[in-house]
Amino acid sequence: MKKTALKQRNKGAVGKLLVYAKPYLPVIAVALVFSALQIAATLFAPVIVGRTIDYIIGERNVDFAVIGKNAVILALLLTVAVVAQYLSSLCINFASFRTIRDLRQYAFKKLNDVPLSYIDNNSQGDLMARVGSDIDQISDGLIQGFSQLFSGVVTILGTLAFMLSVNWLITVAVVVITPLSLFVAYFIAKGCHNMFAMQAKKRGELSGLITEMLSNQRVVKLFGYEKRARERFEVINGDLKVWGQNAAFYSALVNPCTRFVNNVVYVAVCILGAYLVIKGEGVLGMSAFTVGGLSCFLTYANQYTKPFNEITGVVTELQTATAAAARVFELLSAPDQPSDAGLKELENIKGNVEIDNVYFSYVKTNPLIQGFSLKVKSGQRIAIVGPTGCGKTTLINLLMRFYDVDSGEIRVDGTPVDKVTRKSLRLGFGMVLQDTWLKKGTVRDNIAYGKEGASEEDIVNAAKAAHIHNFIMHLEKGYDTVLGDDGGNISQGQKQLLCIARVMLTHPPMLILDEATSSIDTRTEIKIQQAFEKLMENKTSFIVAHRLSTIKNADLILVMNKGNVIEKGTHEELLAKGGFYSDLYNSQFEH
Repeated sequence: MKKTALKQRNKGAVGKLLVYAKPYLPVIAVALVFSALQIAATLFAPVIVGRTIDYIIGERNVDFAVIGKNAVILALLLTVAVVAQYLSSLCINFASFRTIRDLRQYAFKKLNDVPLSYIDNNSQGDLMARVGSDIDQISDGLIQGFSQLFSGVVTILGTLAFMLSVNWLITVAVVVITPLSLFVAYFIAKGCHNMFAMQAKKRGELSGLITEMLSNQRVVKLFGYEKRARERFEVINGDLKVWGQNAAFYSALVNPCTRFVNNVVYVAVCILGAYLVIKGEGVLGMSAFTVGGLSCFLTYANQYTKPFNEITGVVTELQTATAAAARVFELLSAPDQPSDAGLKELENIKGNVEIDNVYFSYVKTNPLIQGFSLKVKSGQRIAIVGPTGCGKTTLINLLMRFYDVDSGEIRVDGTPVDKVTRKSLRLGFGMVLQDTWLKKGTVRDNIAYGKEGASEEDIVNAAKAAHIHNFIMHLEKGYDTVLGDDGGNISQGQKQLLCIARVMLTHPPMLILDEATSSIDTRTEIKIQQAFEKLMENKTSFIVAHRLSTIKNADLILVMNKGNVIEKGTHEELLAKGGFYSDLYNSQFEH
């Protein structure tokens, strides 16, 4: 990514971040008022100290009552400063954490709103990093950056006003030298943008790799991929180390460089102030400069330069937060799937499905389904077979409208699927996939996932129909047994049985069975097929299968290859043809 484009992206991210903070601007304004009060109290304290010093030096008979009075005023000022600083920080933290909470909610909602193609085309680990660690980085930058920006700006302006009231000549000298500190900080920070952006990118890649390895650890070990996985990790981790070190090193230069310039300011105040005190008489029409005035001015010089040090001291957090914000807003700016607003609900589904001259491809330069047409009557069972990559699962994705067709039309009960809400369309389907999905929760919750408010009796009946009730009852807590992430503490076949029970609970008018019994033993499969026979009665069913023995009773078998239907008919008709299906079927029984 070019540096200019990167810089513009980061600037845009900061502007978008302020939009999310808009609801909390009143709280930020209150924080600014408290910050101004704290700075005013802090800046007035040196005046009291300076007057006390001049009083002690100028009076032969010192009245300790005057000194005591000044001490009380000083104590009150410091108390006000501490309380105001606490309240200011409280308000800033409130606004920051609420902004981050809202941002994370929007990011999570966005993952539900983007098309499935966006999820498929992006690393899951990288998306997790954007919603998780990247937003945490923004939080750190907000808390430190905003609070120090508020107090820093007010401190600088307030200190300048107080210094002008004490001695304008020294103030001019301070202001003339100060830009050197700003220029140093600007030029060093300018070169850090690309480094922090690359650091955030590599962190996302690393998170993606770790997620991939952890979720597929059995496959990694089965194929002895540990060494290559470690090599991939070391490459990405090495890149992250380089970019992280460079970013940290260059950003760390800012603070010592600005401190050096600020020390120059302090020395200039000392020399010029001492000269004016020794001179003893007014210079350029000014009143005589006193020791108390010099003491006050030296304190102001420290207070004036301190905000620059503090702000530049958090350059790392600010740069990291900016780069992380750019990544988060890339997610938030991703196009949503077409809205369902104004579309009607698909009701009283009978299950008549028409696919009319459909064309579709995941990559436009690589056509997949071309001119596909099919009419399915309510209650029919359609089996889809063919070699891997022929378009079987793609057709299912189009029926469920996980993807939209490039051209042509799919209709359910005569209504185009793009004219009804996705929710009502998908509620009309029961789907059991080869890849199972279970959430962390009880067995009961996992079965009832697709039907809110399901009764205990319905859940048990669904489990019995799926032939998993006996297994559940042998678990330690039965239906209250808590499953691990993705059902990690039960077998793959048992996971699939639970998913089958989940569909049996919903009794949808249409079914999609995509290799639904692939992880089940032959004996259990016979029972499941019997349960499916009952489940599929009067329901339109689409069955994707590699084991052709499971689809003999289908009303129609579609044989697909390279996205096209090359044969169709019943099991007996296709065997009699002696074509592609016959060869495929007979190959499964060759020894």
